[in-house]
Amino acid sequence: MTLAFPSSDYPRDLAGYGSELPHAQWPGGAKVAVQFVINVEEGGENNVLHGDEASEAFLTEEPTTALRGRRNLNVESQYEYGTRAGFWRLRRLFEERGLPVTVFGISESLRRNPELVAAARESGWEIASHSLRWINYAELDPEVEREHIERAVRIHTEVCGQAPLGWYTGRNSENTRRLVVEHGGFLYDSDSFSDDLPYWTDVGGTAHLVLPYTLDNNDGRYVNTYGFQSESFSAYLIRGLELLLEEGAQAPRMMSVGLHLRISGRPGRAADLRRFLDFAAGHPEVWVTRRVDIARHWRTVHPASQWLPRSVDPLAQNGVPAARART
Repeated sequence: MTLAFPSSDYPRDLAGYGSELPHAQWPGGAKVAVQFVINVEEGGENNVLHGDEASEAFLTEEPTTALRGRRNLNVESQYEYGTRAGFWRLRRLFEERGLPVTVFGISESLRRNPELVAAARESGWEIASHSLRWINYAELDPEVEREHIERAVRIHTEVCGQAPLGWYTGRNSENTRRLVVEHGGFLYDSDSFSDDLPYWTDVGGTAHLVLPYTLDNNDGRYVNTYGFQSESFSAYLIRGLELLLEEGAQAPRMMSVGLHLRISGRPGRAADLRRFLDFAAGHPEVWVTRRVDIARHWRTVHPASQWLPRSVDPLAQNGVPAARART
C-alpha cells in the first residue's frame, strides 16, 4: 500500500497538546473560560432571492430538501423568526445576567438587520465575521471564496463601524484558513472543533491563532438527527462544565456554547438555556467572556513566538491588527 502523504508531510495535527497542556492562566484564577456564540445568519442563507440555485435546507425545524429554482416559504419563515423574535429574547436573557456574547454575523444578514447590529453594539457584544453568506464554501472556487471574504469584511466594517477581529465560516472549504490569513487582520478564526484550548498553527509561514468552536455544545442538535429535547441541552451543558471545572483544577479549559436565533430563540428552548446561564453566571470559577478577549489573553500569556518560533505573527505588537492585505 502506498501512503498518500509521508508522515512528515501529513497535513493534519492529530497530537495537539497531548498530555502536556499549557496553563491558560485565565483572569481571576478561573478554571474554565465559557464563551457564548450567537449566530446571526438570517437573510444570508440559500435563497433564489439571493441569486442561489436552490432554497435553504440546513438547520431547519423539520427534514426538508433544497428546492431548485424555487423559494421555500416554510424555511424562510423559520429563519425570519430568528430576527423578528429570537434575537430579542436571547438578548434579554444575556442582558439580565450581564453576560457577554460573541456574535458570528453573516455580513449579508448584518446588512439586512441594522437594528440587531445596533443592539449588539449597545450591549458590548463582539461581532465576529461569519463570512458573506451562509452557504457551503467547499462548493466554490478559491477565487470566489476570496472575493466573498473581501466583501464580507467590507460590508461588516460599513455596518458595524469597525472591521471584524474574529472569523468563522462554518460551512468552510480547505482553502478558507489560507484565504483568511492572506486577507490579514484577524486575531483568530474558529473554523475548528479540535480542542478545548486555543492553539497556534502555521499557515504558509504566518503564525495564526485558532479558537476552536463546538458542534456538541450547540443548539443545532435540536434540529438534526442527533437531536436534543427541550431539557437535555442544559443538562448536557451543565455536565460538561462540571467535568471541565474538575479538570481545570490542574489545567484550565475553554468551553464554547453555540446558539442560533431561530433555534434557541424559541420560548421552550430559551427557557432551557436559562438554566445553564444561571449555572454558569453564578459560578465563581467560571470566566464568561467574548472570544476576542480570549484571543487577546492567549496572545499575551502564550504568544506565537513560544510555540512557532520560525513563524511570523503579523499581529504580535499589542494584538493590534496590521493593515489588511486586501481592502
